[in-house]
Amino acid sequence: MQIPVTIVRILDTKEIGANQFKVREIHVDTEEQYTQRLAIQFTQDKCALLDNFKPGDKAKIDINLKGKEATNQKGETVVFNTIQGWRIEKV
Repeated sequence: MQIPVTIVRILDTKEIGANQFKVREIHVDTEEQYTQRLAIQFTQDKCALLDNFKPGDKAKIDINLKGKEATNQKGETVVFNTIQGWRIEKV
């Protein structure tokens, strides 16, 4: 799925865990009648794709929707969702 956006901010890359898994988040506003503010994650080698962008840039981002089910400490089933970016291009 591809979405047109305006970049609001680009966060620094974070390294998580002992195996140094890389995650970089970008905050964007969607280009639609009712603008939505979204956080999109880029991981591993895709983090570097954001180096050539800055706040205010208009872009198209190809995304995948990710979800994971888990059981919390109360024994309740919860679902975590992530929007993962894998390609970005300037408009």
